[in-house]
Amino acid sequence: MSKNLYIVPYDFTAVTDKAIEYAFHIAKHVDTEIRIMHLAPDKAKGMAKVKLLEEVKNKLTIPPGIEVTTSVRVGSIFTDLSKIAVKEKAQLIIMGTHGMRGLQRLGGSAAMKVITSAECPFLIVQKNTELKEISNVIVPVDLTKESLQIVNIAGDMANIFKAKVHVIAEKQSDQILNTRIQNRIGIVSKSYEERNIEAQVSFVKRGGSYGKKVMQYAKANDAGMIAIAYHSESLFPQFDSFAQNLITNKAGLPVLIINSKLASALYF
Repeated sequence: MSKNLYIVPYDFTAVTDKAIEYAFHIAKHVDTEIRIMHLAPDKAKGMAKVKLLEEVKNKLTIPPGIEVTTSVRVGSIFTDLSKIAVKEKAQLIIMGTHGMRGLQRLGGSAAMKVITSAECPFLIVQKNTELKEISNVIVPVDLTKESLQIVNIAGDMANIFKAKVHVIAEKQSDQILNTRIQNRIGIVSKSYEERNIEAQVSFVKRGGSYGKKVMQYAKANDAGMIAIAYHSESLFPQFDSFAQNLITNKAGLPVLIINSKLASALYF
């Protein structure tokens, strides 16, 4: 059986160092190759980074049993990372973001632009993301079918850490909508039950910012990770505030995210 492949986009900044550390944190639990990848704008600049990237690898403290490789490719993180991930059959891209600022260092909207170009799931980390064992994974769902596309992926991550999944949704006052969300939750609960994944269903009050309520729930339940399916009907989906605010959350919780519009398969 071939190993899983996790790609870590690397730009020689501290937040991408954290992405490598978090990749190791996961890989201690699953047979995985970690590929540290730098995307250069042209061949000359790429050649100049090959030795530097290998030096980065040589300075790492690599946990036993984890294979680490390096790769320098010509291209843009916004247009070519997805193509490379598909070609190399990567299961996950672990990427660092600097919050709501920066480019190439990946601020919130820039990170969303990368995510919306890709089919592969992303795990987004920040400089203040803690390396700790995950006991609880928060999975917010809504009335759309698209929001359910994260369910299996979140379950796979929960299995890696032997964690509990918390499925949360907003209460609905309308009877038809309430029936619909109950049906959605029923599908999710059955899916986790069939996979022997411990799961808890909770409803939060409707009204106000759903993102804030997700973070409040996460804090109250010692969450180690949030998992969402990104879906937006807006003309410029990278400006969707719900997903952006979650991937740049002040607590630094890692966020597992998949672009549900482009996802054609479930991974891991």
